[in-house]
Amino acid sequence: MSAQLLDGKLISAEIIDEVRSQVDARVALGRRAPALAVVLVGDDPASAVYVSNKKKACERAGFRSLSYEFPASLSETDLLALVEKLNADPSVDGILVQLPLPKHIDAEKVIEAINPLKDVDGFHPYNFGRLALKMPLLRPCTPHGVMVMLEKTGVDLVGKDAVVVGASNIVGRPAALELLLARATVTVCHSKTRDLADKVRAADVVVAGVGIPNFVKGDWIKPGAIVIDVGINRLDNGKLCGDVEFEPARERASWITPVPGGVGPMTIAMLMRNTLDASINLNP
Repeated sequence: MSAQLLDGKLISAEIIDEVRSQVDARVALGRRAPALAVVLVGDDPASAVYVSNKKKACERAGFRSLSYEFPASLSETDLLALVEKLNADPSVDGILVQLPLPKHIDAEKVIEAINPLKDVDGFHPYNFGRLALKMPLLRPCTPHGVMVMLEKTGVDLVGKDAVVVGASNIVGRPAALELLLARATVTVCHSKTRDLADKVRAADVVVAGVGIPNFVKGDWIKPGAIVIDVGINRLDNGKLCGDVEFEPARERASWITPVPGGVGPMTIAMLMRNTLDASINLNP
């Protein structure tokens, strides 16, 4: 068996095209295009690449893109003041503060300061709580993208055994909530879970987001399972890899995401989706 690839670039392009069609239709009716404000603090190279990709996606989606870039020395007080300014600006629909932030800034405080209706990352406790209560509004982008990819397989998730490896607030926890919403039976694991290999071997769906290169071994994958690899790690030789041993896993899985080109583009596509939804909610 050789797994079919879930092409995140292709799926994300379809989503952004759908968003663009809706934006064009709204503009034709006299409504303004959605506006996304992206705030970058510091000079983290990966963050700079992400922000650049988000700007390009905004252009493709027909959004107005606002960029705020600051040195790592920016104070927490000044960042919170900017967030409040963007909250109060009726022309701004979405606010995204790129993580990670410098150590002297409390990321949780910044996230909680964002108006939940403009929280297009879906990280605010209000949006996280709504997902937990089966009342999703703005959903965390990466897990939502994972669910769209799973839908593309055509596999009914109801009753399936799903294992999430990693319990972060950005990926693991919301991914588990999304899978529960789809009525899968979910086990959340992490790097210290006992008998992890056996738990993964029993899974119909594996979502890996632990942030450790090749942590999930290929021979752990149940024949015919779906593997969603959220990890993206740079090795010493400069190459990128995921959290799952790709080639051995591909020989056992029915579907698998590549790294790069899998979940990464989906995160940005769902950000565009959230920004449009936020605009519609704020300006029906």
